[in-house]
Amino acid sequence: MHSPDTGQPGVTGIMNHSDHLDLLRPGISAENGAWADLGSGAGAFTRALAELLGPDGEIYTVDKDPWALREQKRVLQDVLPGRGDHIRYLNADFTQPLDLPPLDGIVMANALHFQRRKEPVLQIIRQCLRPGGRLILVEYNTDRGNVWVPYPLSYNTWEVLASRNGFVHTQLLKVVPSSFLGEIYSALSLKPVEHAESGGGAR
Repeated sequence: MHSPDTGQPGVTGIMNHSDHLDLLRPGISAENGAWADLGSGAGAFTRALAELLGPDGEIYTVDKDPWALREQKRVLQDVLPGRGDHIRYLNADFTQPLDLPPLDGIVMANALHFQRRKEPVLQIIRQCLRPGGRLILVEYNTDRGNVWVPYPLSYNTWEVLASRNGFVHTQLLKVVPSSFLGEIYSALSLKPVEHAESGGGAR
């Protein structure tokens, strides 16, 4: 099951491609680089990420639903011709360790709210990022869930959770209205540069 507002199958979304771009754009500092989209579903945010990174950006799009990945690949090949060598489709569960290279950034859009225990997932995400790497979280700005969005987290909750799990410089990027749960926000958090291999662990 996918939550509304994402352009994913199952529930009619209300956000459009411009909204996806607007939510991600402030968190991407440069073109190119290696990024992942975790829990990417049908690829609404994967497409936005690909456009913002430019033709040489490398994307690992990760989802445990093979049907969603096949549909995503079909759509992206149509709307982003010639990008096939730079988008890799990984059928995997992001709550388990992932076989990925050190990443410049990760997008996690409307996926974390399916996890009751978020800390183990955030530790996996942090390990996937290079020192200074970026995590862009997109979520509903509420702490009260429902059957489609069981465990959401407001931006204020995310600030605390990100700090507790070793991320720094968390900031609110963008808020867009949602008729489903009020509004959706995007936030940027960084993996500290002190987490380099020669460093001494979390600060």
